[in-house]
Amino acid sequence: MLGRLRLTLHGTVQGVALRWGVQQRAQATGLVGTVQNQPNGTVVIVAEGETAVLERLLAWIERPGHGWRITRLDPAWSAATGSFTDFRIKW
Repeated sequence: MLGRLRLTLHGTVQGVALRWGVQQRAQATGLVGTVQNQPNGTVVIVAEGETAVLERLLAWIERPGHGWRITRLDPAWSAATGSFTDFRIKW
């Protein structure tokens, strides 16, 4: 089943290679979408693909040892929109 995950990450999430790591992981698993730093210090990920793959991405992000420190996750699940063709870092 295809789904969409919009995930806001709080904590030490900017300047720690999080966007690059998420992009690499998403591309390797066939997800499409974006990852972007926000002015308030958070990072927002919008990803679409198989729900099971999205769940694995979420579990991978939460796993310690990457260099980032997440203090809060705000996930929002919905149906895929088909609006992405690849996964990229938004500047």
